[in-house]
Amino acid sequence: MKKTVLFLAIFMLLGQNSFAQEVLEPERKVGVFESLFDFGDTVIDFISGEKWAIIPAVVYSPETSLGIGARAIRVFRYQNDTSAILRPSTLPITFLYTLNNQTIFTTELDLWANENSDYLNARIELSNFPFRYYGIGNVPVLDEGEFYTTRFFYFHLNYERKIARGIYLGPRYEFRADQIRDRVPGGVLETTQPLGFDGQRLSGLGLVLNHDTRDNIFQPTRGWNNSFSWMEFSSIIGSNFDFGQYVLDFRKYLNIHGQQVVALQSWWSFTSGNAPFQHLSLIGGSERMRGYFEGRYRDRSAMVHQAEYRVPIYRNFGMVFFGHGGQVAQESKEFNWGRFRYGGGFGFRYKLNQEGLNIRLDIAFGDQRAFYFGLNEVI
Repeated sequence: MKKTVLFLAIFMLLGQNSFAQEVLEPERKVGVFESLFDFGDTVIDFISGEKWAIIPAVVYSPETSLGIGARAIRVFRYQNDTSAILRPSTLPITFLYTLNNQTIFTTELDLWANENSDYLNARIELSNFPFRYYGIGNVPVLDEGEFYTTRFFYFHLNYERKIARGIYLGPRYEFRADQIRDRVPGGVLETTQPLGFDGQRLSGLGLVLNHDTRDNIFQPTRGWNNSFSWMEFSSIIGSNFDFGQYVLDFRKYLNIHGQQVVALQSWWSFTSGNAPFQHLSLIGGSERMRGYFEGRYRDRSAMVHQAEYRVPIYRNFGMVFFGHGGQVAQESKEFNWGRFRYGGGFGFRYKLNQEGLNIRLDIAFGDQRAFYFGLNEVI
């Protein structure tokens, strides 16, 4: 849900710079279009130091409304290993404040080491987050949603070790504590009282199995990125809800012509036991089903299928076209063609560095028209 609009700011500045060049240097043969991209690269180089890129963030999405903040991101190789074998690691730090009075701080380490034999991912998030509750099921109880506020702390740690070519396996730990506030008096959340309506503390252990043969972690043009995760939240390790969650995520990348790429994803989530409403399987938001509010549809089981067509336009600038369909259900046997929700849209990309990290702007159509700004690809 963290988005940045540096992309738009760059192009507003580009126009001013190119005009000045045409006036002051009429004899120069460089065209306006070329000047735009030269200046864009200059701006990117300016904000990208040797170790950190500092990106001012003006954000917008249906979940956050308009917000401002900053993001710092470091792309590096562990222990300064510059070999082509070792994948780049990332460390983004983000702070945002939105017109919905949401305050969000996140940092996430994505670390590759030992010639890609070891992978470590750790995330910390602190948020004061007014949000909307629509009810549970494939047909929302509330069309517009009911506001509530959750203050939460979230942490996860995931370590994976390569056990065969392209196969990684390892443990995962998650912790989340929520304080639910500002419920609508007499509203659906208070009257129906789903599990977790007055807060939650979750602590869980699990395993993650990955099959990863991508040729690039930021901009893959071929290969697979498949994962299966199993998490068990239990009172034995401090959780006040006992439940399990299983997620299957299949992704395939196809180079169809030149640098044109088709990315495909099939995502499935299944929840068992006594899961709080905020941790049910849900769809919507900037990662799955753009054009639908995050959590508008939630239940014990969910599926989403997505496809993107990525095409370079000029130098560091490109476009994507995407479509998706998804649904939720009480039980997986209820899945059927008639329950699907569909959407699609298009977007613009501007490459930040040679590793392939992108700024993205997406315009999506689902049960609403929505705009999303962010870093890196969705699939």
